[in-house]
Amino acid sequence: MTSAGLPAATHAPPAAHHDEALLSPIERAKRQASFRAVHDHFPPDARYVGIGSGSTVVYVVEAIAAMGVEVTSRILFVPTGFQSRELIVEAGLPLGGIDSLVPTQATQLKMSADAVRVATGQQDMALQGKRLMLDVAFDGADEVDEQRNCIKGGGACLFQEKLVATSARKFVCVADHRKFQTRLLSKWPTVPIEIVPPSAPTVIRTLRTLGSPAPFLRLGGSAKAGPIVTDNGNFIIDAPFPPLRLPSDAAPDPSKGEWEVGALARRLKEIVGVVETGIFWGRDGAEVAQAGEEGGGQKPVAAYFGLEGGEVVVLDKGGVRS
Repeated sequence: MTSAGLPAATHAPPAAHHDEALLSPIERAKRQASFRAVHDHFPPDARYVGIGSGSTVVYVVEAIAAMGVEVTSRILFVPTGFQSRELIVEAGLPLGGIDSLVPTQATQLKMSADAVRVATGQQDMALQGKRLMLDVAFDGADEVDEQRNCIKGGGACLFQEKLVATSARKFVCVADHRKFQTRLLSKWPTVPIEIVPPSAPTVIRTLRTLGSPAPFLRLGGSAKAGPIVTDNGNFIIDAPFPPLRLPSDAAPDPSKGEWEVGALARRLKEIVGVVETGIFWGRDGAEVAQAGEEGGGQKPVAAYFGLEGGEVVVLDKGGVRS
C-alpha cells in the first residue's frame, strides 16, 4: 500500500517513446498515468476532446500527439484556459472552442417568419436541438477523494475546467499519487472559489459565517501586484475548511465549520457573486447519460494516479484497481 492508501499496481502503462531519465520520480509518475489514461479512454472515433490545465496535462497532450496526425487532424481540441490552449497549439493539434460546438439538429431559418424573432431575441439563430458534446475531457486535480469528488482551481481555471468537464460524455482525471486522499481538504488546504471582483468583501464575510476561519483573496505574488485575475476577468478566493465529509460519514458539526462535500458545494453557489467553486462532485458523465439527461458530470468516470515506481492505479466506480 502507498501512503495515500492506494495498492501497489501490478503493471505499468506502455513505455513512452523517449528517455524519461531526466524526469523526477513524480513527473515520471504523472507521465505514466497520462499515457495510461489516454490509452484507456481516447475514443477511436473522437471528434471533440477537452484538454484541461495543470502540469499533468502536459503529458496528456504528449500522449495524444504521439498518436500521429492521421488521428489528431480530424479532431478539434477544446482548452480550459490559456495554458491548455498554448499546449494544444504547440503540439500541432487542431484548436477548437467550447463556445463553438454546433447543435446536432440545426433548423434553417425561414427568413420571412423567423428573422423577426431572431432580431428581437425570441429565437437563437439556428441553435435548435441538442448541442454536440465533447467525446472525452482529460484534466488534472489538486485533490481526489475515495468517491472521486475533486478539488480543482489551484491554477485559477476552475470555471472553464468545470464548463469543459460538464460538456463531455466523460471526464477523466490524471494525477500523481499525492493527490489521492480519503477526504477532500485532507492535504490541499482550501476550496478555490471564482468570484465577480466587486463581490470580494461580501463573499469573504459570508464564508466566515459558514465556518471558514480565514478565507482570503488570492494574490499574484511577486510577479503581479494585486489579485490573480482569471481568464474570465474574475478573482479567486481560497477558503479553508475542515476535511469534507462524505454522505456515509457521521453528521458534520456546523459549530466546527464541518461540511458534507455536496452540501458545501451547493451552499457556496448560493452566495451572490460566486461564479463557480472548485468542488467537482455529484455524478459522472456515465451516470448522467444513464439517467437519460443531457450534459456531462462534474465527477470523473475514472482517476489515474501515477506511483513513484512508474506503476499506475485507477480509481473508478468499482473502487481502486491496478
